[in-house]
Amino acid sequence: MMVLVINCGSSSLKYQLFEMETEAVWAKGLVDRIGSDKAILTHKAAFKEETTITTSLRDHNEAIRMVLDALVDQKFGAIESLDEIWAVGHRVLHGGQKLSDSILITPEVIDVIEECSELGPLHNPANLQGIYACTELMPGVPQVAVFDTGFHQTMAPHAYLYGLPFEAYEKYGVRRYGFHGTSHRYVSGRAASLMGQRDDLRIITCHLGNGASLAAVRNGRCIDTSMGFTPLEGLVMGTRCGEIDPAIVSYLMKKTGMTPDQMDDYMNKKSGLLGLSGISNDVRDIEEAALGGNERAQIALEVYCYRIRKYIGSYAAAMGGVDAVIFTAGVGENSITMRRRICHGLEFLGLKLDPEKNSVRGKEQEITVEGSSVKAFVIPTNEELVIARDSVKICSAFEQYERKPNLALVSNFG
Repeated sequence: MMVLVINCGSSSLKYQLFEMETEAVWAKGLVDRIGSDKAILTHKAAFKEETTITTSLRDHNEAIRMVLDALVDQKFGAIESLDEIWAVGHRVLHGGQKLSDSILITPEVIDVIEECSELGPLHNPANLQGIYACTELMPGVPQVAVFDTGFHQTMAPHAYLYGLPFEAYEKYGVRRYGFHGTSHRYVSGRAASLMGQRDDLRIITCHLGNGASLAAVRNGRCIDTSMGFTPLEGLVMGTRCGEIDPAIVSYLMKKTGMTPDQMDDYMNKKSGLLGLSGISNDVRDIEEAALGGNERAQIALEVYCYRIRKYIGSYAAAMGGVDAVIFTAGVGENSITMRRRICHGLEFLGLKLDPEKNSVRGKEQEITVEGSSVKAFVIPTNEELVIARDSVKICSAFEQYERKPNLALVSNFG
């Protein structure tokens, strides 16, 4: 049973092809610079050499066509025919309040994803292009949408409402949605498994990449998360400022004459570690500069780790304690020093880091000393596998689903 997982960005497309009996990855790759004359496909099938192709691609439809051609290529492909693909799972950024669970894609689901494009203007339209392209190129193959916001929809109103007039929520949907949900779901579930599947577990998951967020997970359900109405809120990130005094926005706009769009760009693309350090948005570059005595780099790292520590403490309070802290994503999985910096000062919670165990990159491992009352783990995330599993679960429930062209979706293509 083959499931193709698609993750469409604004100008990129990541994919993985899973054989679900063993959950093995048969092929994976990336199409970058979609919409240009120098688009690049990097494709790797199991037991075969990696292939790179540079070409012109106008849109995601052409990109997906190229991916499908690569999957069945006699030289570097993974399958003999597209008929072997049983289902397609799509990562979709925003499902709003209407779509909180993974779901079989229908015209009604398409409508809701389109409605939520206002909340996810950079991602939802690209996600829809991927859905339409797969519908046109693989008619009759069922497709599933898995939402970044979905895992966080178990939050209670006291966690997701802002202190604004209630009409902002009722009329405009202004509330905390949270993101990276598929990653938080995977690593919290994996941690529960490693700890014996206890029902009363209180877990804090730290997804630390260029974008970063924390989630408080109690009994397998998210009760709070650091990202909010948009992915801008919360932690200091690679280029995002994270939480700030809201009055700073209008103050800087008046002082500098920035438009709303320019201010949005300022906070999303010029702030965070990049803005603080003046060097880079990459933790590795900043760590190197800090070791060389660069004061701004040192301050940037201190701000980054302090904010994470503060959230861990607040989530421990929200859950009445914590049993485990999980580190995942690029920085969380690979930076030994950043994990050490973050955990320093958390001893009062009962978390005692083991320096030797912490010397690990990209490998699943407990990193606290034996007897530590609060465990810490490195768990590499696997969002694509979650999407593939959801696709199998949902499509299996629709065994009566007839594999014929979904004319309602095809008619929307364009």
